[in-house]
Amino acid sequence: MAHECHCETIDCQTPAGNEQAPSPDRREWVKGMAAVAAGLMAAGCTDQASVDAFLQKHFRELSKSELQEVLERLEKQYSEQYGKDVEVKATPAKEGVNFGYALDISRCIGCRRCVYACVGENNQSRDPQVHWITVLEMDKEHGVSLEHADAYYDGEQVPREGKFYFPVACQQCSNPPCCKVCPVNATYPDQDGIVVIDYDWCIGCRCCMSACPYGARRFNWSDPSIPSDEMNPDTEYLGNRPRPKGVVEKCTFCLQRTRQGLYPKCVEACPVGARKFGNLLDPKSEIRYILENKRVFILKEELKTMPKFYYYYGL
Repeated sequence: MAHECHCETIDCQTPAGNEQAPSPDRREWVKGMAAVAAGLMAAGCTDQASVDAFLQKHFRELSKSELQEVLERLEKQYSEQYGKDVEVKATPAKEGVNFGYALDISRCIGCRRCVYACVGENNQSRDPQVHWITVLEMDKEHGVSLEHADAYYDGEQVPREGKFYFPVACQQCSNPPCCKVCPVNATYPDQDGIVVIDYDWCIGCRCCMSACPYGARRFNWSDPSIPSDEMNPDTEYLGNRPRPKGVVEKCTFCLQRTRQGLYPKCVEACPVGARKFGNLLDPKSEIRYILENKRVFILKEELKTMPKFYYYYGL
């Protein structure tokens, strides 16, 4: 059973090897490029903020003073770009917390409100559109079958007869293949189980996208478009701050909210209560009750990625 496997692994969300320092080859290369960056500055080809971002250390290597400088630089950059006061925080993961998600596929109606609530909360590009959640329409006669799934259904009303709906996003794996293949350790599982991305360290190679068996990662092919009046100014460095062109992004369980004790935005937006979220380490939490009492399964269990995103039948 899915929940039995989970109970054996919830304390092991950070696989061995992911705590190592970022690739020394990449760091030495960055140091060697300092002279090149200085030359670009002298030639007027870039600005100081771009050079600072280029030479920045990995997030986990920054001292408190260095981190504060980075946050202030980003706040200034985003505030000027969007014409409003933007806050960029770096809230650490809390001890004794391992976040998990459960989705009741017997309740989901395929309305996609979760998709667009996520877009607004997490500052995803509107043009080109970037969605972290994909809702699949499936045939009841085939059951859960990706082969017969339709991500582009367009009915006048949902749910449609003979159909059911199956949202997919980052599964927040305890054994994430995306982290294993990243050549610069830009993506890694944090202590609360959320797989994060250091966007300023990502080199855009898309190896993580190839490794993810859930198709949950997105690449910014062009400069993201976020209307100033729709930009969410309450941001996190590892979460919903605006991402630059050429990096990979994905769901982060709305860490700018969940690390403050709030639900992810998609949970709040669901009109039928199909989405549940909580601390897997808390035996009294709603998500633990679901795992222990409902018909629960995980997607592509045979791959041993050990997701912390659970599907269940509540009715």
